[in-house]
Amino acid sequence: MSLRMSAINIAVLSGDGIGPEIMAETLKVLAAVSQKFRLTFDFCPALFGGAAYDQHGHPFPPETQKVCDAADAILKGPIGGPKYDSIPDVNLRPERGALLPLRKRYDTFANYRPVRLPLALQDASPLKKERLGQGVDILMIRELVGGIYFGKKERGTKVLESKKEIHFALDVMEYTEDQVERIARLAFAEAQKRKVKLHNIHKSNVLQTSVFWNEVVDRIHKQEFPSVSIEHMLVDNAAYQLVVNPSQFRVMLLENMMGDILTDQAGGVLGSLGLMPSACIGPQKAYYEPAHGSAPSIAGQNIANPYSMIGSAALMLEKSFGQPAAAEAIWNALFAVFGAGYRTKELASSVTPGAKIVSTSRFGDLVVENL
Repeated sequence: MSLRMSAINIAVLSGDGIGPEIMAETLKVLAAVSQKFRLTFDFCPALFGGAAYDQHGHPFPPETQKVCDAADAILKGPIGGPKYDSIPDVNLRPERGALLPLRKRYDTFANYRPVRLPLALQDASPLKKERLGQGVDILMIRELVGGIYFGKKERGTKVLESKKEIHFALDVMEYTEDQVERIARLAFAEAQKRKVKLHNIHKSNVLQTSVFWNEVVDRIHKQEFPSVSIEHMLVDNAAYQLVVNPSQFRVMLLENMMGDILTDQAGGVLGSLGLMPSACIGPQKAYYEPAHGSAPSIAGQNIANPYSMIGSAALMLEKSFGQPAAAEAIWNALFAVFGAGYRTKELASSVTPGAKIVSTSRFGDLVVENL
């Protein structure tokens, strides 16, 4: 009798630019995982982003929605690029017409971004080694479907009391109690599991939404997670602290826009957004994606680092399919490759031997060998 579990249905959205290249390496790694851990994957490819717009006239067409609806989880590559910035209808540009609707469709309110810089990768960071301590290991948890990105948006004209007509634009930042509660619970649970402090990032000296946010976070802390240590930190101070002492952070709770900014800054601490996998999790379904863009300037050259895409697959195995051992095997293989000194071009430094600078596909092969 076979010990394999029933097939795991994964929607594969390779995306644009370097997306197809790094997705190919990720599927190669998942194929190795399927053999090692007796898992069966059913990969269902679909067009998404600019590639979908080119073929269907929409970045998230019904055909792709159907594939995603049927999937157990969604593995998504980066999308967009300058080619699509000139689409006249902004709602058909990849970010506005595909990414935000994907989040809304599956209510993927929780964005997990692990920021990991072991000693073997410290040469990639622009920070001095004394700033990095024994390495960086942060889990950034960002609320993903509320706040200013999804609030009321308006542009128009209005007449002042002086009769002068002025143009204006409006973006509303709004959160409900339920939205804050559910993301706070996830962040506290992760901090509790890791036995570390939770840093709650806010701007309560200016924003009423942050005052409200903090009140809800404090209530959840008192009522449900009193054993977890918490520190509230203003977002501007957090930006500073991420540079001068990143290792003080272990789990960070972030509002949508603040999280968008600080997670990219964390990529700067690592030295590359190519080291930023992520998980976007909803009540019923999740999608997994690199935090970086589609890098069209290097697309097709077989030089992009697939770490973020492969790491996103590791998150998928852990968060969606309850396979922590398989996920950890991928992480260990990734860091073994880095530990052996291998780098793709954008991570190579002046001291990286030429023989250790490898292509996208070779990097994937090395991960598979380590698995």
